[in-house]
Amino acid sequence: MKNSRTKKLTTTGMLCAFAYVAVAVGRVPVVLFLKYDPKDVIIVIGGLIFGPLTSLAMAVIVSAVEMLTISSTGIWGCVMNVFSSCSFACTTAFFYKRHRTRSGAVVALTAGWGCQIAVMMLWNWLITPIYMGYPREAVEALLFTAFLPFNFLKGGLNAGITFLIYKPVVTTLRRLHLVET
Repeated sequence: MKNSRTKKLTTTGMLCAFAYVAVAVGRVPVVLFLKYDPKDVIIVIGGLIFGPLTSLAMAVIVSAVEMLTISSTGIWGCVMNVFSSCSFACTTAFFYKRHRTRSGAVVALTAGWGCQIAVMMLWNWLITPIYMGYPREAVEALLFTAFLPFNFLKGGLNAGITFLIYKPVVTTLRRLHLVET
C-alpha cells in the first residue's frame, strides 16, 4: 500500500516537472497577449491516470511555480491558469474515470474542451479587466474575436495531443513500474 502511494506521488511530481518544462519552453504566442503552452496535456494525463483530484493538485502546483519563476502576470495570472487547467483536466478526468474506453476518452476530452471554453469566457470577462487593467468594454469586444478563438484552439490542441500521446505515455509508465497495470 505504501509503495503504491509512493509511486503515485513520485509519478505525479515527475508529471508536474514535465508540465512546468512545457510552460517554460513550449509557449507559443497566438493572438494579442495570449500564448499557448502544452502544460494542460500533461496535467490531464495525470488526471486520466490517477483521477480528477490529481489534476487539481498538479494544476495548482504548476501554476504556483510558474507564477514564482517565469510569469509576469502575478497572482491573477496564477488564478486564471488554475481555472483554465482545472476546467479542462479535471472535467476530462472526471468523465474518463466513469468510462475508461477509447470512446469514453473522446467524450471526456470533448467535455473538458467545452468546459474550458465556457469557464474561460466567464473568467476572462470577470478577471481580465482587473489584472490587465483593460476597461470591461474593451474586454467584451475581445471575448468573441480573441478569447473564444484562442480557447477553442487551446482546448482543441490539448484534447488532440492528449488523445494521441496518452496510450504511449501510460504504456511507458507501466513499463517503468510507475503506474499500476
